Amino acid sequence: MVKDYYIADEKQIRAEFFDVDAMNVVWHGNYVKFMEVARCSLLEKIGYGYKEMVKDGYAYPVTSINLKYVKSVYFADTVNVKTFLVEYENCIKIKYEIYNEKGEICTKAESTQMALRLDTNESCFESSATFIQRVEKILKEEGKL
Repeated sequence: MVKDYYIADEKQIRAEFFDVDAMNVVWHGNYVKFMEVARCSLLEKIGYGYKEMVKDGYAYPVTSINLKYVKSVYFADTVNVKTFLVEYENCIKIKYEIYNEKGEICTKAESTQMALRLDTNESCFESSATFIQRVEKILKEEGKL
């Protein structure tokens, strides 16, 4: 489990028929979809989902994704995707751990998103003040700040 993080969340996802290949194994590209579902859950927990980003005048495009496949996930498996916010001031960096029903690690991953001002289409080297405030509010409530 990730040791150094600010906020964590968990999301259960079922591997559906459209997620698998001819061998009933989840196709490797669909792990990115699992990450997106879990990332949205974490951002909603923070109170800064994609609709809030736009209202705030920002988009956060993904700038990098890194995945390490450890064990296959199969059709109808339910996975537990754990998300960990590991950076928030300069970008949104999230680490992911995907576990099968037996509690075995299947995939480790990381994504980075950078702030982009919607009015100027300029990249930012820090996250929006609103996002930082919402993260820090949770950290204060949890006694981590």
